[in-house]
Amino acid sequence: MPRRITVYLEAPPGDGLRSAQDHFSQYIKPILCKSGLDWDFVVGRQQGDVRAVVAERVRRARRVVEKDLGNPIAQDAPTAGDAIEEIRRRNGIPDYEGVKGDIIVGRHTWKEYVRGLHEGWLGPLAPPIEPTPMREAETAAVKLPSAEETEAANGSAVEGKPKQPRQLQPYNIPEQYPSSSLPRFIPAELGPSVPISFPHILGFFNTPTRMYRYLNRRSLADDIGRDVASICLASYREYREDTDGYEQAAVLIHEEKNWVKTVWKCAEDDKCKGTREGGNKAHTDLPLSHSKEKIWASPIVLDSRIAARMRRFAIDPEAEQRARQITVPEEQVEGWTKGKLRQLVRWGVRAWKGDQRVINVGDLDATN
Repeated sequence: MPRRITVYLEAPPGDGLRSAQDHFSQYIKPILCKSGLDWDFVVGRQQGDVRAVVAERVRRARRVVEKDLGNPIAQDAPTAGDAIEEIRRRNGIPDYEGVKGDIIVGRHTWKEYVRGLHEGWLGPLAPPIEPTPMREAETAAVKLPSAEETEAANGSAVEGKPKQPRQLQPYNIPEQYPSSSLPRFIPAELGPSVPISFPHILGFFNTPTRMYRYLNRRSLADDIGRDVASICLASYREYREDTDGYEQAAVLIHEEKNWVKTVWKCAEDDKCKGTREGGNKAHTDLPLSHSKEKIWASPIVLDSRIAARMRRFAIDPEAEQRARQITVPEEQVEGWTKGKLRQLVRWGVRAWKGDQRVINVGDLDATN
């Protein structure tokens, strides 16, 4: 199998998924197409989707190892990916054994990616038990649906469209990281990843900022191109740690100031403040399914055991120096707008000087 990477996309705060898809198509996809790599998409339309997918993938990998070791575990429901893997196994197609890698677009997606890694490796394999309120249980035991209601419900389920699968609730919370134990078979290095910048700002009064970013897209393309080239070359390093904390916590943090105010609405609630600061114990004791997840408004919480195993794609200084020695003429890389303006200016200069374009047809008097 060829090398295949995973691209994590999610709708930015206050906007739809289309803006994230356009950002990928404009800055990331051209480099991946030239590199010849394959990629898979993990798309999130609301807060928590990427976290749920990342955590479930880690748990599935853990269950496979537990099954090979002979430990009793609950069987997962078969998916389309499992069917494809089974076909490949029957045909003797080996999986790619080298470095794969993940591309995470935006700070909001990066927060969920880190949260999903911690949940998958530090959380349990079985979902937490949700307590059932006594009143609802008694009402359900006393009041039974009639035959007509049952037929109507079945008819509406058949005629209606299939419902989307419900987002998996988190299996643990950041406050439980220190007391959680690592699996015995956790690798010494987790799969490398690279966070990609996704500047996104909304609002009429922010039009000057958006215009400046539009006219300065080349610098953004250079930064993103450097990061995407590092994953194509499979060059990675460890995440650094200094006195300010882990590098993972400060990645793309400048993007948060451009998020819409509704993201930080949770910060104005006393309960949400207590949850992030660890001061409201009554709120954290609630069942995981009853606490509304606010990953974007919460700071990134890292466990030292997971943070030390994370790797980041980064291009080598030698390769970057060789790339700087390559000179490309300006006219070969400029866009349509700038190219047409350049042609217009040149035409105006020739018209002002009175120069006439002469077509060179060669020497007609010369004999062959």
